[in-house]
Amino acid sequence: MTSVTGLVPSGRFPTPSDTWSAAAQVMFRGYGDSTLPIHVLQSLKLVAMGFALSIIIGVPLGLLMGWSRTAEAFLNPVFMLLRPIPPLAWIPLAILWLGLSDAAKMLVIFFAAFVPSVINTHAGVRSIDRSIIEAATMLGTPRLRFVREVLVPGSAPMIFTGLRLSLQASWTTLVAAELVGALAGLGHLLNLAQQDIYPGMILVGMICVAIFGALSTALLGWIEHRALSWLPARGGAL
Repeated sequence: MTSVTGLVPSGRFPTPSDTWSAAAQVMFRGYGDSTLPIHVLQSLKLVAMGFALSIIIGVPLGLLMGWSRTAEAFLNPVFMLLRPIPPLAWIPLAILWLGLSDAAKMLVIFFAAFVPSVINTHAGVRSIDRSIIEAATMLGTPRLRFVREVLVPGSAPMIFTGLRLSLQASWTTLVAAELVGALAGLGHLLNLAQQDIYPGMILVGMICVAIFGALSTALLGWIEHRALSWLPARGGAL
């Protein structure tokens, strides 16, 4: 509509033909020294590894803090200090520690995804009926079995809520993490298009982030549905 009426200049918002031309360019000829599949794969790798690291560290930490009052008293003050720090504030320190490598970008994504996974896992453990925990304790359930058969199943709905929020935070942080020192990736594509004042390419990058973010969220939703199939039907995902 705006391309027909001319109400919005094409230099500010691209026309459909400009967007299609930019998509064809980055797909077949490349932009920013890489084609679109390479940009997408690089971003998917960073998101997957940063998100996976947040699960490996954040979920067990949330389980421990929710289960043990001693662990919570020891760890919660440190966590409360880290929690208010914006993920983007870690970028200078990540570069100082790890340079301009992919590891630095993964670290920034990890910090963005880490907090929701810990908070929701902790809340999930605290939501378990205390009588179930007391019964398992009275029966002398071995610690590993207690975690596997009581803590994890009881807190699983909240754990997956935290994972959805963590995944969204990972995609939100990805673009900023790739602004510095990246040779490929959707964030690099967007940054370069902004410097070149190329609205069509900016829109292509935004569309790709939206599509692959939605696909990864749908995949996590499918995993959640399979993992929690024993639960009654719940409301829609966040």
